[in-house]
Amino acid sequence: MKIARNIAMAVFAAATVFSVVGCSSTPTKESAGEYIDDAALTTKVKASIFNEPTLKSTEINVETYKGVVQLSGFVAQPADITKAGEVARGVNGVKSVKN
Repeated sequence: MKIARNIAMAVFAAATVFSVVGCSSTPTKESAGEYIDDAALTTKVKASIFNEPTLKSTEINVETYKGVVQLSGFVAQPADITKAGEVARGVNGVKSVKN
């Protein structure tokens, strides 16, 4: 009876370790939590750019990876590039902006 219990505990421990390791991030892969955080951050940045009247938000693409926001797309004036970067940096949670 003790042997079966020890085997069951070992299997449970191994399954727990593998599930925790499977959800962790690596330098090239986000964890599930980081992915959700980045999706929320992308939404916040898009909303901030949309609320900026001088920018055409439909022409600016926003992608986020581990808190780093990347902006791409087209703007009418060179000053809009700087303005979009400033707006993105102003969002809480943004680590840096690649513009």
